[in-house]
Amino acid sequence: MAIILVGGFGLMWLGVVTYTAEATALWMRVAEAVFGLLLTGWAVRKAALMFSKA
Repeated sequence: MAIILVGGFGLMWLGVVTYTAEATALWMRVAEAVFGLLLTGWAVRKAALMFSKA
């Protein structure tokens, strides 16, 4: 369940950074987008590992 929550949060974070954070500097938006992708990638990796062991 926690993996789904982290993945969902990562996607929401990426959406917020991409569409609503227009007033921030470009480098900060890129850094926040990378953070969102890291969270989502972590969740996908953990889910794949969990399903491969099942």
